Amino acid sequence: MTDSTVWWLIAGSLVAAELMTGTFYLLMLATGMAAAAIAAHLGATFTVEVVVAAMVGGGSVVAWRAYKQKMPSAPPAGANHDVNLDVGETVHVEALNPDGTGEVKYRGAQWQISLMPGAAPLPGTYVIVEVVGSRLVVRKV
Repeated sequence: MTDSTVWWLIAGSLVAAELMTGTFYLLMLATGMAAAAIAAHLGATFTVEVVVAAMVGGGSVVAWRAYKQKMPSAPPAGANHDVNLDVGETVHVEALNPDGTGEVKYRGAQWQISLMPGAAPLPGTYVIVEVVGSRLVVRKV
């Protein structure tokens, strides 16, 4: 079996493992193995192939890690519109308790609401910023 065939088999195995585990880093390592296979096709020595695999695979992992560190983290599930479609919807609040809590009819049911910290308890239109259990956390529009 040629070196390139071995590198392609390793790359394929890493892709299969990534599909089973969902670990994106294995896909980055697979790119390194594919680069080593291409180097083998071009006639590189085994040492050069290993260095290419390490540089491309390791470089991909480091680059992806640096990219992920720069990206802001996703909000918690209760405040993430991608997870909870109530986030961003508006509700009309008729009355609030002095402590900033109250009840509102939303989607055909009574919900407990609480204001964001520091907000004045005034009636009006509010937007849902987070859902905590059966309580809506809201802020004034």
